[in-house]
Amino acid sequence: MIEAVGLTKRYGDRLAVDQLSFSVKAGQVTGFLGPNGAGKSTTMRMILGLDAPTSGRVTVGGKPFAQAAYPMREVGALLDAKAVHGGRSAYNHLLCLAQTNNLPTRRVDEVLELVGLAAVAKKRSKGFSLGMGQRLGIAAALLGDPQVLMFDEPVNGLDPEGILWIRNLMKALAAEGRTVFVSSHLMSEMENTADHLVVIGRGRLVADCSVQEFIDNNSELSIRVKTPELTKLNTVLTDKGAIVRADGDEALLVTRLGMTEIGDLAFDNGIRVHELSPIQASLEQAFMELTKDSVEYHAAVPAGKGA
Repeated sequence: MIEAVGLTKRYGDRLAVDQLSFSVKAGQVTGFLGPNGAGKSTTMRMILGLDAPTSGRVTVGGKPFAQAAYPMREVGALLDAKAVHGGRSAYNHLLCLAQTNNLPTRRVDEVLELVGLAAVAKKRSKGFSLGMGQRLGIAAALLGDPQVLMFDEPVNGLDPEGILWIRNLMKALAAEGRTVFVSSHLMSEMENTADHLVVIGRGRLVADCSVQEFIDNNSELSIRVKTPELTKLNTVLTDKGAIVRADGDEALLVTRLGMTEIGDLAFDNGIRVHELSPIQASLEQAFMELTKDSVEYHAAVPAGKGA
């Protein structure tokens, strides 16, 4: 378990993390989300003792990570897959980590096989693709068979097969009772992988809940109605306070009214309905809605020719 209490980090005049308190429980995948500049990387570095908090505290398994007798046996982390000596082979990189952490040599072959790099174990890592580098970083995180795992953008550079693999791996690790903490900007992956979310913006906690709770709390359910009588139904629904917008040639997306109300109104007004179905917002839509005021950098959309 990871627990942060009042965690704060200041760099000169800039407050990177501001009174952040949350816990990451064992047995589930916890997604760590936030816009660029929100303080995610700084928080993960403080968990690992790479940066010292200005105030507050963070513990792993009830104690600061710096007090761990055998760090890699307790926490496995992937923060920067490029942090590898390019002249070393994948095998030798992992062997050095194993020897300096008093880990059995057999673990090197085991994790190389697990991440799919056994065939290139003797090749120098400087020739690895981005995806292969990610796999090597994940192998290093798994080397000590730790109970706590932290991944920062683990699917970066992976192909679809690799993305599915790491998704299933994280779920399997959590199912074994381990603590899995994952930072990512890929909302679709977090929606498919995470059980719980910790969301921050400008260094502050903005949400700490399950994925479904997050979507429900930060989006509005839409109802898709397909009918050959669009104009008539639009008028009926709007008169009852619904917000209606077109969704293709023969369908409407309706908010502010439930499916039962829409169905009853259509029936009472003699309107044929061919489809009536709920449209759940995605995690990305809910995330964008919640963090729209916490985005540090706003990019402009280029104007088209002749504009």
